[in-house]
Amino acid sequence: MIQEFNKISRVEGELDLPGDKSISHRAVMFASMAKGTSRIYNLSNGEDVKSTQNCFKELGVEINTKENFVEITGKGFKGFKEPSKPLDAGNSGTTTRLISGILAAQNFESTIIGDEYLSKRPMKRIISPLTLMGGKISSTENFTLPMTIHPAEKLTPINYELPIASAQVKSAVLLAGLHCDEHTTVIERIPSRDHTERMLGLKVEQTPERRIIYSSKENYPEPKGYFVPSDISTAAFFIILTLLSKNSSLKIKNVSLNETRTGIIYILKKMGAKIETKNERTIAGEPLGDLIIYSSKLKNINITEEIIPNIIDEIPILSIAGIFAEGSFTINNAGELRGKETDRIKAICHNLKLLGLTVEEYEDGFSFGGEIKNNSPVFESFGDHRIAMAFGILSLHLQGGGKVNNFKCVSISNPSFLNQINKIVR
Repeated sequence: MIQEFNKISRVEGELDLPGDKSISHRAVMFASMAKGTSRIYNLSNGEDVKSTQNCFKELGVEINTKENFVEITGKGFKGFKEPSKPLDAGNSGTTTRLISGILAAQNFESTIIGDEYLSKRPMKRIISPLTLMGGKISSTENFTLPMTIHPAEKLTPINYELPIASAQVKSAVLLAGLHCDEHTTVIERIPSRDHTERMLGLKVEQTPERRIIYSSKENYPEPKGYFVPSDISTAAFFIILTLLSKNSSLKIKNVSLNETRTGIIYILKKMGAKIETKNERTIAGEPLGDLIIYSSKLKNINITEEIIPNIIDEIPILSIAGIFAEGSFTINNAGELRGKETDRIKAICHNLKLLGLTVEEYEDGFSFGGEIKNNSPVFESFGDHRIAMAFGILSLHLQGGGKVNNFKCVSISNPSFLNQINKIVR
């Protein structure tokens, strides 16, 4: 499917966006683990979160979608049933890595599969620590899917220092730790998103050099109600759409303001973006509020290493802002982008070159500058939802519009993207 975009004049109005994808995955998992019934409001409607739901249905969990919420009747401690077929995680790395920490503690064998893109993504990063805990996991020679998790005699707690900043690896270890009597600890030098800690109420020790997170059986989930704030990664596309549009303003309601996720707001403000926050509050440990965005003149800045884990998912759309900002744009220390749904560094550079920009690709990032010479390109999504949406937003600002090939992949995180665009553009 090739999606065509025409140049827009301005943006106005307000949006209610789907629930945060990271929080939604965890809400489904924790509700499924708890013994009893939980309700989740504003759950993400993306394909990735549906993959998580489908995996837990295969494990015997009852999940019912109501008009305003999703109701989940969980199975309790080690109460899942052995699946009758492989668990299909679709395109979702979060589903795969987090559920592995749960499955490693079960008394049955399970196999995780995924689509062609997920099947290329690295899994050694979770296999290694879970094996240290006593988990028994086999995969391909390249440590990719399919991955089979064999029943372990017993998981034992570990003290694990993350070799890379990764909320998925951290969460896999912490979720496995929920099945141990004694504490498992995860140490991170560079903070990553902390939804698992917040939602489970885990003990966290903070020093200037590191964070230490503890989990044990005493933190095992119980039935509760969840409200999922709107996804700031999804909001980022509409924020930058508005910033780059003349005479424009947009209100996005109930957006997650978790400080491990708001790096994109910090960076954009440093670039000169006019963004206001209203109605700030906290629900179930997660801060949220309304964002008001106004047209702004942007200037590219130096993006430091320590903030990269906080903005890793937003780099594709941030690079679009960089095209229209004063000066050249550079990202380094972002090699993690090569292990996403596609090699995002390669994908971004490929599409930027189609514009006629001067682009340099590095192992851990890229830089670009110059003037747009091709005002009506056909961009390639590479099957990656964030690449597709980023270059869709760019196309709306090109003189001749633009096209994005294989645009249907946006359903992975936001199937309503085009409807949302049509609601606010003029």
